[in-house]
Order: sequence, then structure tokens, then C-alpha cells
Amino acid sequence: MSATRGTGGDALVAGLHRWGVDTFFGVPGVQLDELFDGLQRGGGDIRVVHSRHEQGAAYMALGYAMVTGKPGVCAVVPGPGLLNAGAAISTAYACNARVLCLTSTVNSALIDRRYGALHEINDQDGLLRSLTKWSARATHASEIPGLLDEAFRQLLTGRPRPVALEIPPDILAQTGFFTYPDALPSLANPLADPAAIEQAATLIAGARNPMIVVGSGAQEAGREVRALAELIQAPIVSRHMGRGVVRSDDDYALPAAAALPHWPDVDVVIGIGSRLTQLREWGMGGGLKVVHIDLDQSEINRIAPPAVGIVADAAEATAKLVDALAEKNLSPAPRTAEFAAIRAAFREEVATEIQPQVGYLDVIRAAMAEDDVFVDEMTQVGYASRYALPVYTPRTYVNSSYQGTLGYGFATALGAQVGAGKRRVISVNGDGGFMYTMPELATAVLHRIPLIAIVFNDGNFGNVRRIQANKYGGRLIASNLHNPDFVALAHSFGVAGLKAEGPEGLATALETARGLEGPVLIEVPMNLEATPSPWKHVHGRKVR
Repeated sequence: MSATRGTGGDALVAGLHRWGVDTFFGVPGVQLDELFDGLQRGGGDIRVVHSRHEQGAAYMALGYAMVTGKPGVCAVVPGPGLLNAGAAISTAYACNARVLCLTSTVNSALIDRRYGALHEINDQDGLLRSLTKWSARATHASEIPGLLDEAFRQLLTGRPRPVALEIPPDILAQTGFFTYPDALPSLANPLADPAAIEQAATLIAGARNPMIVVGSGAQEAGREVRALAELIQAPIVSRHMGRGVVRSDDDYALPAAAALPHWPDVDVVIGIGSRLTQLREWGMGGGLKVVHIDLDQSEINRIAPPAVGIVADAAEATAKLVDALAEKNLSPAPRTAEFAAIRAAFREEVATEIQPQVGYLDVIRAAMAEDDVFVDEMTQVGYASRYALPVYTPRTYVNSSYQGTLGYGFATALGAQVGAGKRRVISVNGDGGFMYTMPELATAVLHRIPLIAIVFNDGNFGNVRRIQANKYGGRLIASNLHNPDFVALAHSFGVAGLKAEGPEGLATALETARGLEGPVLIEVPMNLEATPSPWKHVHGRKVR
């Protein structure tokens, strides 16, 4: 490619075009002026969604990335702006989400001088290294093409996790020539070792009672995972991050909590794109053998050394494993009736014990198309959704993974809605978590984001209050909340506001909401005292 003259901001925008970025979330500020000016002059078809807070911008990039599988790009000013975005970046790390955080620094000559320049914090690059898979800083505008190409290579190869690029404001303003190579960098991932595939196939072929555990790394491998399950007659077990790899009503699908009682009888577990936390939490007694497929070499041995470790893309490695097993002419006894009975018994148990949460989830699912998106939160209905909400297609269930980020849901759902396009996104929130990013109601209106947000209002940090009541003899502190009238609040922003009483009222409100074009907020009063804890099954381990 021939050299182009422009600013560092122009070089950055050209690189975003080069990598097919069509959406950009951010909050402008003086250190990012040249970037936003570059977007105004040369952004073309890049949609710029500016939020009311840096955490909102970063969460929106997270939601966009999780729903689309593509990089979600956000830009925040350095120092306090980056710190505001930190919770979202750490959540993206936990969720294996492809988020690119663009930020700035103080002027190059002032870096590490501790003069007290605007937005200066000590060791900002060290902070970014602790939150991301890869980060770098440009020291000249001519470095931006190479660094941006590397950022996207890191996003699109190996284990997906957030990356960050710092560009000082004087470098963004620097004028000169920049050049991108004609070809994009190689995006090749490690290929599955044929010897390891054969070793795994031999081990699995001799299994008496195998189980498949899937995580977020298997989201694009559903067809291959399903073929493996049918071939060896094994259940496909998922916690929240693996939901949607196969349909919840698939003949071989089991929620983790439903599979837990049967774990002691498993002799071979096949982890695909999963950290296999079950090995730590459920135990490895009885001579359990592990086959672990993951793109991250460090994950293979993290909890326990497997009998066979395969570092490769989940779809590619699973397809080769299926081929190797097919050559062994297996004929295991059919087990789909057994799995159906486990699913049915588990469903009856949660529908009986966890109400009204499961009733609300049934209403929400009935209002959704199969490819609509559900974004959970750290709230009672959100917890129950991890095992009680059916999920039918990949990337339609969004969760904060092990980070458990209270308040992430509403802003993340806005980004998910941008990424989902014409599909609808439903966000469930508690009254506590919703207020974390509530001002983004303004962003929803300004950018015409038709999210349906449900706020379950019990007037408390509900789970905190429940723990205090049960563990500390009813001694309550700092768990009660003073809330606005959520419907009136929605109206004040120009958002359609509805109030729903009980599951039946929510069903009516959702029918109305789906007929509206813009964002909708539905308030649902909850009686905390009458709401049983859904934690019993949340992590696939029964907690009494």
C-alpha cells in the first residue's frame, strides 16, 4: 500500500476501516480529540455511539463483542476515564471477549515525570497489562499501523481476550506519512496434533460413561460438539458461558446443575473451550480421565494435568476427534432417553422450588424469538436464568462469567442490541445494579437503540440482604435502597416506561414493548421475602 499523509488519528481510523470495524463506542475528551476528528472526517460507515460514561462505552463494546463474535472497539481518555472503564475490561477478560480499548496518555514528554498533568496516573501501561491479553503504546505516528495490526491479530488468534493500545495526544496529532501493508497479518491458530487426537480417540472409545463439558470457546463449534455427543452417547454439559453451543432442548444437552449428581459415575470428561472448573469444584475421584481441548496452552494444565491435552481451535479439533472416533466403529447404547429424564426431573425441581423467578423467565422466553438475545445481571432472575432459561442459538446468552460484575448488564445490553441489529435484546436487572449505568438511558434514546430493559425492584441489594438475614441472624446493614419511580424516570429520558405486576403482567408488558420501535423500560415490583434463593443451582453445585 502506498504511503498516506495524515495525522496519527487518521492512521488509527484507516486501520479501523482496514479491519472492517463498523461500530465504535466512546466518550470524547481532550486527549482523544484527534481520533474523534479523524472519525468525523474519515469515519465513513463507522457508526460512532457516544455514551454518558466511560464504563458505559466499554460495557457496550463488551456486549457488541459477545453477541457478534467480532471485536468491539471503545475509546476512553486516560487516567480516570480508563479507570472508569476498568470493570468492563476486566469483565471482557473473564468472558473471553474481543474488546479493543483505545486510550491515550499525557503528552509524551510528560510520561512518568509525575508533574501532575491532566489525567496522569502512575504506571498506566502496567494497569493495562493487568487487565488485558496484550497492550502497547505508540511513540510515533508511524508506529500506529503496525501496532493496530498486532492488536487485531491478538484479538483474532489464540484465546480471545481484550487488548489495549495507548496513543499519547501529541502522537495522535502528529502529521506525517503512514503505511499499512497490503496483506493482513496471518490469523492462523495452532493445528491439532494428530497423535494427540488419536490418543484422545482411543481413550474416549474405551470410556464407559463419558461427559462433554463446553465453555465459551466452543460457541462456534456446536455442530462438531453435537456430532461427537451422538457418536459416543455423551451428555453436553454447560454452565453459563457455554450456553447456546447446542440448544437447551437438544437430546444431549444438560445444565451443569442437572449433571452434577451424575459426576461421580463419569470416567472420561472431554472439555471443549472450557476452563473445566468442575475438576476443582466437583472433584476428580474414581480415576477420572480428562481430555482437554483449548486454544490457550496455559489453560490445559491449570487445574489438573489432563490425560490428553489438545491446543487447537474447538471446531477444528473436535471435527478431527469425530473423524478419528468414526474409524473405530463404536456402537454405544443409546442414552437420549436417560438424558431426557434428567432434564425433565431437573426442570420440575426448579419450576417447583424457584418461583417466581422461573415463572418470569418462562414469560420472557415466550416473548423472544429463538435468536433474540438475553443479557443477565447479578440479580435473582438473572441467577436463575443460568439454568432455567432455555437458550437455542450461539451468542444469545450474555453473562459476566466469573467476574460477577454487578451493574454491568444494562450498558452491556445496549452494546449487544447494537450488535444484534434487528433481533431484540432483553436485559434483566435488579434495582441495585440497574442504577450503576442508568444514565445510559439517554444513550439509548439518542442513538435509537431499541433495547427492552426489565428492572426487578425489591428496594434492596437483594442477595446481600438475604445473606445478612440468613447468616447473621437478621442483622441488616447497608442493603436497603432508595429508588426513583422507574417508570417516571424512563419517561423523563423519553423512554417508554411500563409497570408490570407478576409474570402475567410482564407478559402483557413484553407484548406491548415488542410493538414499540425505541427503547423500553419495564419495572416489575418484587417481594423479596416471598422470593426463594436461586443460588441452589447457579454454579452447578447444590448449595443448601
